Amino acid sequence: MTAVVQPVTKTPGTAAPDAAKHRNPVRWLVLAALLVLLLLLVGPLLVIAVNAVKSPADYAANGPLSFPGSLYWDGIVDFWNRVNFGRKLWNSFIISLVVAVLGVVLSILNAYALGIGRVKGRVWFLVFFLVANLLPQEVLVYPLYYISKEAGLYDSLFAIIIIFTVIQSAFGTYLLTSVYTEFPRELLDAASVDGAGKWRTLWRVVVPVSGPTLAVLFTFFFIWTWNEFFLPLVFLISNDNQTVPVALGVLQGDRMMDATTTSASALIGILPAILFFLIFQRTLTRGIAAGAIK
Repeated sequence: MTAVVQPVTKTPGTAAPDAAKHRNPVRWLVLAALLVLLLLLVGPLLVIAVNAVKSPADYAANGPLSFPGSLYWDGIVDFWNRVNFGRKLWNSFIISLVVAVLGVVLSILNAYALGIGRVKGRVWFLVFFLVANLLPQEVLVYPLYYISKEAGLYDSLFAIIIIFTVIQSAFGTYLLTSVYTEFPRELLDAASVDGAGKWRTLWRVVVPVSGPTLAVLFTFFFIWTWNEFFLPLVFLISNDNQTVPVALGVLQGDRMMDATTTSASALIGILPAILFFLIFQRTLTRGIAAGAIK
């Protein structure tokens, strides 16, 4: 007997999904758009970095878009020594770190009372925190200025730390309350059965479970506080207490600087925030992904 081999027919419209996926033009358009957006974001930073290590003569001869013939570090060194940048860097770091830590802690306590404790009038408290987030800083300047003068805290890092801790915790409280409202009640009931009080439940159960969200808040609070300019400009008038953004703004408005020194100041002013963001990038990704899964 001879075996009859029937040809295998392929149903129309059942092309390999991988091949169709790779031929999809929409994916290439999206990648091209993302590449253009990346160039628009990174391009100015690259121009600043190139001009920061370029001599004034090289800049005048070849313009801002040319590569330097040799690395010129005098602009960075001159700016660092002129404004005592090490002190400004330390002030910004201390203020941002303390505000980030205290802001997260205060947000946890407030959100635990509102989201899990379900205190009376919680809706009005949330409305208050929402309105506090919407208020512009210009509205707060005079009351805060008057209070700091009366309390003897004007022109001190402590005043800025208190102000930004309250401002940042208003946003943190509003965000965390929505997270803690949906907190698994089974974990809270299990902790109660084990004899844990409210304080122990907070630090042993609630905080570890919400760790990714808290890490995101900490990173945002640090970067937001680092980049603040208006309130530190009003409250930190002495040279020894100024932060990095204030030092950059005051120097450019008060003294004449060439283009290379200005680029150097912009580079070393923004570099710490970029490094901090890159270090905690994985933490941000995990926190956002965990929030999306929840």
